[in-house]
Amino acid sequence: MEEYLPLIIQLVTGAVGGNVAGKLLKNLSLGTLGNTIAGLLGGGIGGQVLGMLGLGAGAASGMDASAAVDAAAGGMDLSSILGSVAGGGVGGGIIMAIIGVVKNMMSK
Repeated sequence: MEEYLPLIIQLVTGAVGGNVAGKLLKNLSLGTLGNTIAGLLGGGIGGQVLGMLGLGAGAASGMDASAAVDAAAGGMDLSSILGSVAGGGVGGGIIMAIIGVVKNMMSK
């Protein structure tokens, strides 16, 4: 279960990020369900991109050897949780906005 925790955090915060972005950018909003789905997608993608860059969950940069071993074994520390939250929320908001722009362009 611990190996799936970063993905779950990214998906949930992505959904929240998509809905927050939808409230702030009313002209790009896809509705609550659309914002949530776009946010879920963006949260998963955003978290994975940050992980590949070494900034998300399981990133061993800047850790001592024991922390790197714990992260590689699936352990979660505060920095990896915050990385998952940030990656998911920002990714969810960005993907929701991109989809909103494309939808508006197609409707013209």
